[in-house]
Amino acid sequence: MKISKDTEGLFNMIHEKSTLKNTVYNNTLNSFNLLKEVIGNLAKEHKEYHASDKNDSSTTFEVSNINEFELDLKFGGDVLLFMMHTNVFEFPRDHEVMRTPYVKEEATRSYCGIINIYNFIADSFKYNRVNDIGYLIGRIFINKEGHYFIEGKRELGFLYNNFGKNKIDKKSTETIIKAAIKYTINFDLLTPHYDIAKFVTVNDIKSTLDSISVKTGKRLGYKFQADSDGEM
Repeated sequence: MKISKDTEGLFNMIHEKSTLKNTVYNNTLNSFNLLKEVIGNLAKEHKEYHASDKNDSSTTFEVSNINEFELDLKFGGDVLLFMMHTNVFEFPRDHEVMRTPYVKEEATRSYCGIINIYNFIADSFKYNRVNDIGYLIGRIFINKEGHYFIEGKRELGFLYNNFGKNKIDKKSTETIIKAAIKYTINFDLLTPHYDIAKFVTVNDIKSTLDSISVKTGKRLGYKFQADSDGEM
């Protein structure tokens, strides 16, 4: 069957874009599986380190694989939820990463998969407090070449110019995970302002018979870190 040049060009475009997205997806999935492996190893090391503290519940460090694309890490009173998005994304034209020499040299390098890192209070899950707030503390972007950068707060913050230099591997993955844990440990639960907490609905009070449903979050009623500090 003979096809026109336009049709041939269209089919080639579909093939190229599909191949690009599949490569990015596979790189992201491999990175997420590596992340699971590194977290699992940390959990084993933690267990061995605290082997003599069998009665000390404060040294909890537990990993739960929720599904292929989600796992959570529970330690102390916190949960870190790592979630891989199954889609591939392109950055807006005004995003800083689009101005980097690395992306300007080859535009397809800007297509990335995403692994999101959320922080929740452990009691939110334990007591089924569905109104509680979690926070996106960082997200990892991985492209077709296995290069990555991070958007995040403090310990998780990376410069966009490192995008073309940083390759996702076991060492870098361990660094990211430890940074997320350190940030979470220092990100404390603060009491909300009285004016925010003084009102409660009848439904909230009734619901406490089964679970505590008054909304709780680490920075509820406050600015998240210094929202004007340029991070995130």
